[in-house]
Amino acid sequence: MKEFYRRHLPHWQPQGAVFFITFRLKNSLPYEVITSLREERERAKSALENIPESKRAKQNYLDEHRYFGKWDAYLDKAESGPRWLSQPEIAEIVKEALCYRDGKVFDLHAYCIMSNHVHVVFEPLSTSERRSDLPKIMQSLKSHTAREANILLNRQGAFWQAESYDHVIRDNGEYTRILNYVLENPVKAGLVLQWDQWQWTYCKP
Repeated sequence: MKEFYRRHLPHWQPQGAVFFITFRLKNSLPYEVITSLREERERAKSALENIPESKRAKQNYLDEHRYFGKWDAYLDKAESGPRWLSQPEIAEIVKEALCYRDGKVFDLHAYCIMSNHVHVVFEPLSTSERRSDLPKIMQSLKSHTAREANILLNRQGAFWQAESYDHVIRDNGEYTRILNYVLENPVKAGLVLQWDQWQWTYCKP
């Protein structure tokens, strides 16, 4: 399995890693928002060249964290684009697909299904024959849920945005912060008062 691949975002997949992944509905962000965020990200990358190499990795991590925060804040507003996941029967398809793969292709730690995007934390599983790699896991998950959702919605065409955001969780402190972030997403969006009141949130006991 390749430990690094690239499309619009860099993706690093070290063996034994726990991943924080966000995937969203097709056209859930306006083009102008995407363009603005990408331009801001490119400016931040250019600015890295002007700081000492010893500080570059930390600054790049902070910039990526800031970029994702703004990107996710736009999704939470759900001001434009489809919101099919707000329909219980569609959210249930995603929930069942995540739970079905738990213990088979990944160890599921947490998830949160919002109206236009999904946050999930999992660790790909290894067997004596093979190791599940991230692109194949996401391709299978998204293609299955897209097919089932489109049948219920009586529609055709792309359901999910092609690319997902994925981040390797580096230590226990970051794991705790990200888990809280995932679980508190509906609270932050003003949908519930406590995370466990949201029907489409899960945290491994």
